[in-house]
Amino acid sequence: MRAFRLSALCLGLALTVAACQKSDLQDPPAPLGPFALGLNIVVTDKMQKVPISRNATGEEWEAALEQAIEDRFGRYTGDKLYNFGIAIDGYALAPPGIPVIAAPKSILAIKANIWDDAAQKKINTEPKQIIVFESLSGDTVIGTGLTRTRKQQMEALSYNAAKKIEEWLLDNPEWFGLPPKQASGASTPSPKPPQFDMTAPPLPAADAASRPVPRPTPTPAPAPAAG
Repeated sequence: MRAFRLSALCLGLALTVAACQKSDLQDPPAPLGPFALGLNIVVTDKMQKVPISRNATGEEWEAALEQAIEDRFGRYTGDKLYNFGIAIDGYALAPPGIPVIAAPKSILAIKANIWDDAAQKKINTEPKQIIVFESLSGDTVIGTGLTRTRKQQMEALSYNAAKKIEEWLLDNPEWFGLPPKQASGASTPSPKPPQFDMTAPPLPAADAASRPVPRPTPTPAPAPAAG
């Protein structure tokens, strides 16, 4: 009986946390000048799984994150194409269990690059490393193995990763011909990554050529490298 009450409490807490996470995709996108989404490529050939995790294939992760990128950046209707190359370094999907003493959390670690399609040039100097939890703050009380399916966990992590990529672009408006953002003080350092091999995999030309993009066709060129 006590275990049942404990599970019910955990379930209620998790549902409360999930209810606080609302999608902003119905809102107008923040200004990004002439931005329009071109190539949207995710690679997983060096992806690692944290030992305590549900399983997910590279193809499943590629589909989930590419869809999240499309959902977020497909809202932009500028006249200049920008291409994304994203490498998934590692993940953990919280498994079912009594998540009180040791509550595993779902996590996704990626590196992102962006290219000016017309100039065939990467516009960020270093790959952007992004680590997200299922809640944007990372302070979820319990793991979500009891309350979400594996697919729901992947969708939540992909949504948060795409949102963080958007925030990164908004922090660098000069890339899109907008005035530089005013510094607001010391930035908070990014969390330490889990023990993944963080080397960005190359972006295969075959992948870029074989994946259609529901937008104007970018200038023909070899696909960019994710590193």
